[in-house]
Amino acid sequence: MTYRRISVTPVAGALGAEVGGADLREIDEQTFEEIHRAWLEHQVLFFRDQDLLPEHHKAFASRFGPLQIHPYLVSRKDEGHPEVVVFESDESRPYVASGWHTDVTFLEKTPSASVLRGIEVPAFGGDTLFASMYAAYEALSDPMKRVLSDLQAVHDTSRTFSRPAYPSLGKASSEKPPSALHPVVRTHPETGRRGLFVNSAFTHKIKGMHAKESQALLGFLYEHLAQPEFTCRLRWQKNTLAIWDNRCVQHRAVADNLKTLRRMERVTVEGERPA
Repeated sequence: MTYRRISVTPVAGALGAEVGGADLREIDEQTFEEIHRAWLEHQVLFFRDQDLLPEHHKAFASRFGPLQIHPYLVSRKDEGHPEVVVFESDESRPYVASGWHTDVTFLEKTPSASVLRGIEVPAFGGDTLFASMYAAYEALSDPMKRVLSDLQAVHDTSRTFSRPAYPSLGKASSEKPPSALHPVVRTHPETGRRGLFVNSAFTHKIKGMHAKESQALLGFLYEHLAQPEFTCRLRWQKNTLAIWDNRCVQHRAVADNLKTLRRMERVTVEGERPA
């Protein structure tokens, strides 16, 4: 693709690109259109040196759609920013996103975009990995694709937010833990491409299968989708911002520097029901 207002430099074969030439505090429609095109093409974009206030962070994210208020995670709501989720980790507070996952798939309508900014980052470590679910699906054999094509899976919070001991837990918006049924393979509503849509954080079981059958198939998919060939890696710097397409990307933090403060802030964009 041709870009006139921004520079787009791919960082890996499967997904990911670093974008230059954009000040996210003030972007016009033409610049946003190019950012949106690059996002659909590369699935996750990285912007450096973005010194944003929460208002800027939310304003940029809202260009992609309405913002979500997370039902569980701690946010800056007391400061007037309930849409801004805070992740803080150090020696006394563990990382809470160090396994492969897709954000908030336990809801009927899952997020389209996640926008994460590095506020305080370690001098080394604390990177984030991203994996393309397009690439993971396309690498499967045709017989396996046929097996998965009509399957649905139950997503819930039984292994994460519903656990009393879950760290950094905010107040839930509902007493009943949420649960949703989604296709194992979803079609992206904007690109038309197909990708895997199960994740180890929130996918509980495959509907209609015996427990051992479900565990075996999901275990295979979790191992398959994490292959290095499907991934890219972001080394954070202060004021780096990443936006990924939650409909076709999984991510995880690398919890390899536990002694240094790592503070991240995330805004999430509401999406549609997966199909």
